Amino acid sequence: MNSRIFQIIALSLFILCPLNSGYASSHREAPLIADDPLTDNVDLYAFRSPDNKNTVTIIATYVPLQLPQGGPNYYTFGENIRYEIHIDNDVTKPGDEITYRFTFHIENQDPSTFFNIRLGKQNLKTTYTLEKTDNGGKFWVPIIVNGRVPPNNIGERSIESAVGLKTKYKNLMKLATYTTVTGEKVFCGPMDDPFFVDLGGVFDLGDAPRQGDLPRDGVACKNVSTIALQIPIGLLSRDGDFPGKDDLLDSRFTIGVWASASRRSIRTLSPGIEEHSGDWVQVSRLGMPLTNEAVIPIGMKDYWNALSPYDEIAETSLDEFFYNPELALYMDDDLFGGAVPALTSLRIQRNSLQAFDFGNGNDGLYPLKGSPALAGTALDDAVFGTLLLPAPGKPRSVDLWPAFHTGVPNLRPYQLATGKGGDPLAAGKPFVNNFLPNGGDMLRLNMSVPPTKRSDPDFSSLGLIWAAVLGLTDDRFNTDAELEFIPNMDGFPNGRRLEDDVTRIELQAVSGVVLAALGLWYDDFISGESDPVTADLLDVLTYSTGVEANDAAFEKKFPFLAAPWAGDGECGGLPATAIEPMARLGLGVAAPLATSKDYDIKGFPNPFVYDFNLLLQLEHAGELNVQFFDFNGRSVDQISKEINQPGQSEIKWKVPTIPSGWYFAKVTLNGELLQTLKIWKSE
Repeated sequence: MNSRIFQIIALSLFILCPLNSGYASSHREAPLIADDPLTDNVDLYAFRSPDNKNTVTIIATYVPLQLPQGGPNYYTFGENIRYEIHIDNDVTKPGDEITYRFTFHIENQDPSTFFNIRLGKQNLKTTYTLEKTDNGGKFWVPIIVNGRVPPNNIGERSIESAVGLKTKYKNLMKLATYTTVTGEKVFCGPMDDPFFVDLGGVFDLGDAPRQGDLPRDGVACKNVSTIALQIPIGLLSRDGDFPGKDDLLDSRFTIGVWASASRRSIRTLSPGIEEHSGDWVQVSRLGMPLTNEAVIPIGMKDYWNALSPYDEIAETSLDEFFYNPELALYMDDDLFGGAVPALTSLRIQRNSLQAFDFGNGNDGLYPLKGSPALAGTALDDAVFGTLLLPAPGKPRSVDLWPAFHTGVPNLRPYQLATGKGGDPLAAGKPFVNNFLPNGGDMLRLNMSVPPTKRSDPDFSSLGLIWAAVLGLTDDRFNTDAELEFIPNMDGFPNGRRLEDDVTRIELQAVSGVVLAALGLWYDDFISGESDPVTADLLDVLTYSTGVEANDAAFEKKFPFLAAPWAGDGECGGLPATAIEPMARLGLGVAAPLATSKDYDIKGFPNPFVYDFNLLLQLEHAGELNVQFFDFNGRSVDQISKEINQPGQSEIKWKVPTIPSGWYFAKVTLNGELLQTLKIWKSE
């Protein structure tokens, strides 16, 4: 494959998909936890820090869907709850080696008022104790006592005025950021929810992207309670060392991360008083995004929340939901594919290489069981037993199940098709190794993979899938099968970065894109007669849920998340549909805000070199403005034109001297956003 094929894939991905993904990781995902939001795990992130490559950042968020104006009793971390971040770094034994435990205390400093903040005092003033164990729980050491939690960002008078706290909110966040004696950075407090998802469309029977309606970020303008840790790799690695330049994909640096919340087993209520006693019981947990949300069925969700990843291994009945996932039913025309039109472009392999059927209930690669072709591969019983090829009728045991339950080893066939010569079982180009099979559902991160710079033109929210695209199609990486760093090898599902579009990635994975990357191409590929980059593969790669970026820009330094939305601010009291996503970037890349489309806008040529034209059909006159931005949201040019009467208009942009790459044309009429076009400047 050559660079031209890579360009086709890149253009298809970006032209067809708006900038602004779909399933929530864990927003009210189980019946019992929906009644106890203070213990509800929302999301979990683990990534090698872009600002300090010798550290790993772990972020766990709790308490979903917090309105910034939700007073007078704003959400915060709860008392009588253990919030824990668990880390497994030793494949030779089950259980957590390292755990960070947070417990919170709340004080009402001025019970005489209904206001949350008044005259320098806080009601719901929250502090915490952080304890750590690095010997599996035998000993716990307090490393932060009386740590500050910033108050909710209630509004300017409460935070900045003389009758409030008389400070800036960023100062409160700075005071709440600690460095422990053992070297960890720690922050606990409310922050903007870093996830992005069209909740309404997704839960309306999979209507993502919405059919005939505009996508909208269902968690835009919402806050979450955040625990963030930045930890030196030497404290996380099994042997206490740091990876070197030659350690890329070294399995010694693989960790598993999961988060949980636990309550006392007995809750006693009397008038105005609540008491807690008894043993601690886990009521919520999170590892991989989407597991309990969209893989585990509703009848098992509460039970799943109570298990640890190590208990989960013994509960083999849960494995079936990964071997034959429900979502795959809606990606198969022989089953219920026609019932969910939003997923039309996602179709799994039913006849890959005219030999292998990965549809639910079929055998996948199991017909190769016992074949000499499997000798020495990860599917060989002599290597990992029946772990990855357990029985017939479990087609996704070779791709979805290891991604969620074991991690993926750098062994055949789990290498890119580059260099395989058409044999998916042959050795290919390595691109992932986060195998840690002694626990169930966890985020698995190989810490030896360097972080991809966020300013790198190759940085992509498609994570490891985009690393696979580069390794298969880009001439910089596909000329040999040697191990080398490919941008986004540090992306989901090798850990999870804040920018990673996990909904889109996981839906593409359910649709078999990982199988295709390994050389198990889609059904429309015929060996010797067509290029592996077929229409079916392009359909999957260009699929989008319609929401592809957070509603606020991430910070460049720890804790990386955007500050919490303010109750009196641009989002306070406004519905998410009234806010332009990415508003804080100054770049309107949202779908149009008009309630009915009374215009038509076309841009050509796309890609362009010297001139770019806009052909507009408008039903209203007025001041037309077109702003051009680069991919980082910086303005590069602007055109204004008075439209004297409705009808057809044309605008020609004489392109200034700018580098090749992606740009945006933001079109407004009388100050109202009509459309933002994504356009490509060629050499």
